[in-house]
Amino acid sequence: MSIIEKALDKSRTRPRQGTGSGDERSAPFGVAAPAPEPSRSKQVHIDFAWLRKQGIVIPGEERSSIAEEFRIMKRPLLNNAFGRHSAMQIPRGRLIMVTSALPREGKTFTATNLALSIAQELDRTVLLVDADVARPAIPITMGFEADRGLMDVLTDPGIDLPDVLLRTNLENLTILPAGRPHGRSTEILASDVMMRLINDLHERYDDRVILFDSPPLLATSEPGVLASHMGQVIMVVDADRTPAASVEQAMEQLQSCDVVLSALNRAPALPGLGYYYGGSYYHGREHEVQARAGA
Repeated sequence: MSIIEKALDKSRTRPRQGTGSGDERSAPFGVAAPAPEPSRSKQVHIDFAWLRKQGIVIPGEERSSIAEEFRIMKRPLLNNAFGRHSAMQIPRGRLIMVTSALPREGKTFTATNLALSIAQELDRTVLLVDADVARPAIPITMGFEADRGLMDVLTDPGIDLPDVLLRTNLENLTILPAGRPHGRSTEILASDVMMRLINDLHERYDDRVILFDSPPLLATSEPGVLASHMGQVIMVVDADRTPAASVEQAMEQLQSCDVVLSALNRAPALPGLGYYYGGSYYHGREHEVQARAGA
């Protein structure tokens, strides 16, 4: 165990006052959550006009091509996570990571649209986690400001999850921003403390999808570690820019994850290759995913 992991483990074991919220019931990892108390989470307003300018799904509006495309995209993910029969569900399928080989391939665009689409489900909720802590993009993409977040929970024993969660003007969508920069962010995201937080998020509510906007796989090392704790991974690839060798190298870091789906961005429409959206297509890269999701 590294020095940073030991320090974080020590800080996280200090006794704390457990208070909760109507959305997230605060408790130290591994301890039963107390009864809900008044919410400590902040509420932010997602700017729909700003989303529209960026070509992002606008909840509640009439059917649009992009909304329909992400409806198609989310269906195999939800089937894998909430199959009608337990045999159809993949382990930890509600933990979904969106990543890419290189920066600026469209992973945050994909994660945002997917989160907004899942939030429109009648019986599902979604927590969107901005895990790209070096270059967080969720707040600016969705038109709000954020201060504390993921890194603060992981490094400050006086800050609990409900303190940094952002409730939105969409009932089924909650956001965990990246938080304030930290000089050891790479080590922290790959630490046991982060893994315990992931487990805690997964165990809180069985109707919730936890969607991570991850750093690019070839930009830093922690996405490969995060992927090993995910049930599903979406690999976004820029068809016009990403070298095939980079895609292959990035895929090698996902060997520990059994379910890897790919979204080819800015691709020409070629019939039969998959589900298209905005000049892209989406398909399962693993045969077992295709069998379960009917892809």
